[in-house]
Amino acid sequence: MNKHKCAVCGNSEFIIDRRLGETICKKCGNVVDEDVIDYGQEWREFSGDDGGKRRTGTPLTFTKHDKGMSTKIGQAGDLYKVNAGERKRFYRLKKWQARISTAIERNVKYALAELRRVGSFLNVPHIAMEEAAKIYREAAEKGLVRGRSMESVVAGALYAACRRHRFPRTLDEISEAFTLDKKEIGKTYRFICRELGIRILPTFPLDYVYRFASELKLSPKTISKAVEIINKAQDAEITSGKGPMGVAAAALYVATLICNEKKTQREVADVAGVTEVTIRNRYKELIDKLKLDPEIITE
Repeated sequence: MNKHKCAVCGNSEFIIDRRLGETICKKCGNVVDEDVIDYGQEWREFSGDDGGKRRTGTPLTFTKHDKGMSTKIGQAGDLYKVNAGERKRFYRLKKWQARISTAIERNVKYALAELRRVGSFLNVPHIAMEEAAKIYREAAEKGLVRGRSMESVVAGALYAACRRHRFPRTLDEISEAFTLDKKEIGKTYRFICRELGIRILPTFPLDYVYRFASELKLSPKTISKAVEIINKAQDAEITSGKGPMGVAAAALYVATLICNEKKTQREVADVAGVTEVTIRNRYKELIDKLKLDPEIITE
């Protein structure tokens, strides 16, 4: 900017504000209007009755096989407004577009459709769906899908994404949604994590407490008591080596006894997906090691 001079003070040193797109005199602060470059956003936002719209379109998403970059002109109903020759030409172009796609693209397309179906059924958050789609895409590109069913790889990717973002979804729920064996999903999940280098932290009982309590329709007082019991158990290292779902179920069962909410071990076990024996074992450990009131033992 030394070739220009300030019209006010004659100074030839300037400061360029890229955020505002202004050239400012370093000495007197005069804004020079020459050669102003707008370094701001390229898109404009229009506000209306239907909300804000951006000219650049929707953001990219991994939950679609083309990441949302495909373009479609017109509506499906517009096809019937053209003559038979144009309609035949359209179907021919559509057929060739499907033929020129690679095997990986076709596989990802069908897999992501299945992922969206199951994710909607299990009410999986969008961030976990994006992570699962990304994991499956990487697995497909590295050839990890070969020799395995597409559904098992999708299920393993979804389970890994839920574990990674700490959204409690059990293997039983995922296997039921995919109608697959739980052992097959677990095996595929471990294989994907090992091959892709995905590090999954262990789950904690608190990750399941609120969900189980919501399904059991427990009061806030009982939930708070269960959280308190789990925190004390973790401080006393009682939960080490124990299944988090069993500990969460036992803590909720103890809390219902303390707060006088009648819930049987069978009801809690059905919601948590564990056996009554597991609840009884964890229940006795919590009672003995935390020295809770023995009068609450009713079963």
